[in-house]
Amino acid sequence: MWTLIQVELYKIFRRPRTYIAFIAVAGLIGVIQFGLKLDGDAYVGFMMRDITSSLTVEGKILNGYQVCYIVLQILLIHVPLLIALVAADMISGEANMGTLRIMLTKPMSRTHFLLAKFLAAVAYTLLLLVWLAVLALFLNMILFGVDDLFLLKSQYVVLLKKDDIFWRYAWAFGFAALSMTTVASLGFLFSQFAENSIGPIVATMSVIIFFTILSTLNIPIFNKVKPFLFTTHMIGWKEFFDIKVNDANESIKGSIQNPQKIITSAIVLFLHIIGFVTASVLVFRKKDVLS
Repeated sequence: MWTLIQVELYKIFRRPRTYIAFIAVAGLIGVIQFGLKLDGDAYVGFMMRDITSSLTVEGKILNGYQVCYIVLQILLIHVPLLIALVAADMISGEANMGTLRIMLTKPMSRTHFLLAKFLAAVAYTLLLLVWLAVLALFLNMILFGVDDLFLLKSQYVVLLKKDDIFWRYAWAFGFAALSMTTVASLGFLFSQFAENSIGPIVATMSVIIFFTILSTLNIPIFNKVKPFLFTTHMIGWKEFFDIKVNDANESIKGSIQNPQKIITSAIVLFLHIIGFVTASVLVFRKKDVLS
């Protein structure tokens, strides 16, 4: 199995399109860093315009932790597209090149072959998130320094001490890895049904957009469906930073406002991954690769 995974990773990183995601992430983060470094005070003033009359915040609001949160809010919405570029091409790309039937002539089961491809796609997803963490968190800590994290919610504010933040980002990136693996498994499933990668990529993003819209619509009939949509739970990483100042006595160190919500979201995402991968195996075992 390990040899198969190594082969698949070699195939992934041999394709030029694989590096589009890494370049895009670096470019987008670089633009955000440049803008905030150049005119960050104006951004902070705009963010604080509605509460400056009733609340005074001391310290450096625009710091590395703050910038990282801004980056994650922006990029984790678009990273699924970058993951779909590779995950949705794992099987359809082989079929398009005509190498799928050749690969299956080797003495290995279809299940092992498919799982090796999926694990390689997961490895690519994790490497992309590590790259995101290096640029969005560690580089911003160097460029902007560190201080307390101040977040504005719709009805309250969050204030986290600087020595109580790093572990939250570690868990947040771990949760994001679970979310992005769900996207990879969905794209991998769609990859079974086509002989070119365009269809599965478009289908993956269409499902994500459709479910995301349903997740944001506050309509009673859709509210019953929301808990079962994986897109509803993909933003669960924010729960690691969601602590009301009034409820937590200036935020209790090491605490999480709603840990049960995080656990529930993680379980839902994990079940979707299992479901998508199982469906992929069942479909691929019956797939006609000769026609």
